[in-house]
Amino acid sequence: MPKTVILHLTGEDPLLADIDQEPQPGDLFIKVTNMRKRDGKPVPYLAAGVQAVIFPWHRITFIELMPSEEERSQVIDFFRQ
Repeated sequence: MPKTVILHLTGEDPLLADIDQEPQPGDLFIKVTNMRKRDGKPVPYLAAGVQAVIFPWHRITFIELMPSEEERSQVIDFFRQ
């Protein structure tokens, strides 16, 4: 099942994407699918119909792994009143 990530590329706004598995320390690149802006709009520099994009690690500043709905239900959020 794909996992949603926030991909921070060097010199660009963060993007949402899906990955099939978490990156491993020995990986040279990351393959993402369903790339979109954080507001859900398409990424303007991708051609129509692109299914996957492969990024080398030197283009990536960092990646935020978002919890799935199942994982989110198990996490206790703290809040202030």
